[in-house]
Amino acid sequence: MLRQFLPGEYVKSIYHISPKQLKESGVKGIITDLDNTLVEWDRPNATPELLEWFKELKDYGMQVTIVSNNNESRVKAFSEPLNIPFIYKARKPMGKAFLKAVKDMKLKKEDVVVVGDQLLTDVLGGNRNGFKTILVVPVASTDGFYTRINRMIERRILDSLKRKGMIQWEE
Repeated sequence: MLRQFLPGEYVKSIYHISPKQLKESGVKGIITDLDNTLVEWDRPNATPELLEWFKELKDYGMQVTIVSNNNESRVKAFSEPLNIPFIYKARKPMGKAFLKAVKDMKLKKEDVVVVGDQLLTDVLGGNRNGFKTILVVPVASTDGFYTRINRMIERRILDSLKRKGMIQWEE
């Protein structure tokens, strides 16, 4: 059961994810969370650094879909100016939104990686549905109400994974 919460990779931020290395490993698409993965949960727009990262992904032929549990107005306001497809109220870790994103990108799940900042939504959802997963450190130290509850549960899961020797990284 604990293996479902184990990300394939753990990085400090999305900027430690190399589009070149993804391409070389066969990845053609990215399903990414929005809040506290790409930008702070309360930041309305992409940063210049994020715009550059998206450009680099595009240069390597990567497709990106934002899959968020947040509401339509939040996700749409962020994604539409970037011309990035999105799914809101995704109900992660349930699989429907992940599978829709892959179908819309016209890719196979083996060619897609799920990137996010939460074990209980992004990593669990990606792993349960057969995707490669990358866990990133949240970009903000604050969270919305429900995410704060998730973080308490995640802390216990991470502690258990460490005790069992399943993770070696330092936070």
